[in-house]
Amino acid sequence: MHNVTEFIFLGLSSNPEVQKACFVIFLLLYTAIVLGNFLIVLTVMSSRSLGSPMYFFLGYLSFVEICYASTTAPRLISDLLAERKAIPLWGCMTQLSFLHFFAGTEIFLLTVMAYDRYVAICKPLSYTTIMSRQACAVLVGAAWVGGFVHSLAQILLVFRLPFCGPNVIDHYFCDVLPLLKLACSDTVLIGLLIVANGGTLSVISFVVLLASYVVILLHLRTRSSAGRRKALSTCGAHVTVVTLFFGPCIFIYLRPSTTLSVDKMVAVFYTVITPLLNPVIYSLRNAEVKKAMKRLWIRAVKVEER
Repeated sequence: MHNVTEFIFLGLSSNPEVQKACFVIFLLLYTAIVLGNFLIVLTVMSSRSLGSPMYFFLGYLSFVEICYASTTAPRLISDLLAERKAIPLWGCMTQLSFLHFFAGTEIFLLTVMAYDRYVAICKPLSYTTIMSRQACAVLVGAAWVGGFVHSLAQILLVFRLPFCGPNVIDHYFCDVLPLLKLACSDTVLIGLLIVANGGTLSVISFVVLLASYVVILLHLRTRSSAGRRKALSTCGAHVTVVTLFFGPCIFIYLRPSTTLSVDKMVAVFYTVITPLLNPVIYSLRNAEVKKAMKRLWIRAVKVEER
């Protein structure tokens, strides 16, 4: 039963001057997220030198990052200039479902990318056979399906909650923990189920990813120094992205029915900062991506001159 038909966001700050400053900052950040990740997608799609599975997955990851950031950032930016930050119940549930759909997909994609690096470094002779185009497509499809199942579970848990009282959310987007606080029923069991679905998934995936990179590092001891440097550079970028994404997620989703004052700042990190840093980390630390971007730029300039 839902007596509440809309929710009111408190946003990041109630200070008008702070809101105006945040509007400019987050508008620039969101623009950089879209342009940076789109540039990677375009570079991977147009460059023959980036035809390996690693870049195939990177292109999809960048696309997911654009979608993921777009579930919260545009709303945050527009609300910073709005006097009344209201969202209808159906809009809240829609935002929640897409947020967890793309977040879940990203979790599984990062796992797939770690598996790709494991096969490339530990089983190089069988790499092209194991990571065929068909296998890569299946793995990406599985990541999308995994994200959908995760999102469906979250939305089914939250949609069952009755909202019959306060409708003010101390956040800037709809998420499971702020909504649990507004439910007019016992949420202990649902909170535990949310931890099992979200928090546990993050922890298990994070541990599996770290374990895979430990195995890779141990295997690298037998490589030449040049081979080690190249593999460590690639894996280092992946580990950085994994840590930046999973750290805040584990902090938020491993404690049901508990919200802290820093949650909004932590949420900014994994919904805005991480999607912004991913293209920077992958492009600046990867010589092949930088070369492909340079060639793409040269081709674009030549077309413009014609």
